[in-house]
Amino acid sequence: MSGVEGRVALVTGATSGIGAATARALAAGGAQVALASRGGGDLGIEGALAGSCDVRDAGQVEAFVSQCVERFGGLDILVVNAGVGAYGDFLDLKPEWLDEMLDTNVKGFVYTIRAGLPHLLESSSADLVAVTSIAGQRAPEGEAVYAATKHAQIGFMRSVDHELYRRGVRCSILAPGGVETAFAMGRGRTPEDPDLPGMLRSEEVADAVMYAVTRPRTGRMFEASILPMADDSMN
Repeated sequence: MSGVEGRVALVTGATSGIGAATARALAAGGAQVALASRGGGDLGIEGALAGSCDVRDAGQVEAFVSQCVERFGGLDILVVNAGVGAYGDFLDLKPEWLDEMLDTNVKGFVYTIRAGLPHLLESSSADLVAVTSIAGQRAPEGEAVYAATKHAQIGFMRSVDHELYRRGVRCSILAPGGVETAFAMGRGRTPEDPDLPGMLRSEEVADAVMYAVTRPRTGRMFEASILPMADDSMN
């Protein structure tokens, strides 16, 4: 099956930034969407299942995935997007920020996939999409812990793909560069940051998610970097 019409999609971190843009794109394409977020908002999407879900709590993740499957009858697309960040010299980062990044970006990432995977394995059109970061492919200055968590996500996906592609679950890793959102505001990023206007928009990353999950089942977009035009770090 190509396209998303009639498929069931669950997005974490769904009510802001990339997650919200992705949820709206999936719904516009005809998917039935489940929106997991700490706030529990539904973005005004008709027919959506919305719930408060902190991915750091494995029990909450399991419960929300169960609600999704009960409501819609299965799960075809899982977009693992929830994440937090903090930028600055390693020793200047608050201990609570370290805990939150490690718990959300690593444990929460694994908990979400662990909960959703049994249902994806029952689908004939299963897509597992991880929204990671270019920081997981590089080692940017001022992002030591954040980059470590994103390297962990990419390493996990590269490894688990060996198990899953033979069983019909298509894995995709999307690694965007800077995105103009509220991400990490007050944690090394400010609204006055002169780099913000040149960053990607959430909708551009959502477009990449949609491209990944709408390919014919004979192929897959496994790992892709998405960079702002203003990013000259590859030169």
